[in-house]
Amino acid sequence: MRPLGVQVPTMPGRAPSSGPEAVGSAAVRTFATHQRMTTTVHTMKMTDGQHVNATAGNGGGRESTHFADYDEVPEGHFYDPDAEYEPDPEYAATLAPDAARQRRERIGPTGRPLPYFPIPGPLTDHGPAKIIAMCNQKGGVGKTTSTINLGAALAEYGRRVLLVDFDPQGALSVGLGVNPMELDLTVYNLLMERGMSADEVLLKTAVPNMDLLPSNIDLSAAEVQLVSEVARESTLQRALKPLLQDYDYIVIDCQPSLGLLTVNALTAAHKVIVPLECEFFALRGVALLTETIEKVQERLNPELELDGILATMYDSRTVHSREVLARVVEAFDDHVYHTVIGRTVRFPETTVAGEPITTYASNSVGAAAYRQLAREVLARCHAE
Repeated sequence: MRPLGVQVPTMPGRAPSSGPEAVGSAAVRTFATHQRMTTTVHTMKMTDGQHVNATAGNGGGRESTHFADYDEVPEGHFYDPDAEYEPDPEYAATLAPDAARQRRERIGPTGRPLPYFPIPGPLTDHGPAKIIAMCNQKGGVGKTTSTINLGAALAEYGRRVLLVDFDPQGALSVGLGVNPMELDLTVYNLLMERGMSADEVLLKTAVPNMDLLPSNIDLSAAEVQLVSEVARESTLQRALKPLLQDYDYIVIDCQPSLGLLTVNALTAAHKVIVPLECEFFALRGVALLTETIEKVQERLNPELELDGILATMYDSRTVHSREVLARVVEAFDDHVYHTVIGRTVRFPETTVAGEPITTYASNSVGAAAYRQLAREVLARCHAE
């Protein structure tokens, strides 16, 4: 193995039960609360561009300060994603009179009660790995960003993680500080050359417990060359098989298409995560993607499951983002992750820095969101 050289949502209230925004879901009630303040319940004031919420998130009337626009939390403060959301009044009324539990079971941005995802304990042994394909045929929806940061967050929790750059653009490799054009060996060589060992291609990243199978433009030739291969859809699955016992999670960053490389990733995977930008054009392609997943399930990989749809680039200030998220929840229900990734300038900054947000801006809202996503992924896998 070679070494590798808030915005804070506005205060809660009840949305109207009828009218143009009433769709009959808890999500709509929650989204409407972001557009108005209930001054009889909470006090909101502005100081130097910061929102100071007199009661939210602390349960004791103490003031807690948050930066707007998903900026970093001030020095000495720690971001608590549960503190962003106050309980829906109807739902809160059904809870036991336990302040800690009431705070834990708040309504999240998807409009559903936000569960508590515990911090996972350490592992005594590792493997076999769960393989997750990060897949969406639309580009620019956050696949690479989510692959890097989910992998880094899982590694923080003591899981051994392998990231597979399966996109000829090599964005995953670039996002981890690798120059794809300087690579002699990539995942292309592992796929196409007999006798090639994964250890010859693997790179250790700067994140402990996280390794990388890099990629570059050479991988684009594999899609043509694989056409004449026997069992061409299973080529990646065969390449990854010797690595399963060394890792707990293998996360594949797919290219933005539904071609042969993506089918290879789906054939090798146990689960699919679909990053979905909260934007209308991104929503349109989900039906085609789910159809492809079903075909792979029927013909190539019966173990494949749609683990969840991950809403990315969410901005609660825009009606469009809220409407798209509401439609996704309405269509896919429990398949939509409770964790929602908001827009923040920190993500493009991390690409330039060549490191995950969990190390570049460890105390930022974006880092907290991906840690929560990692806990949610672990909770879903543990529940099986």
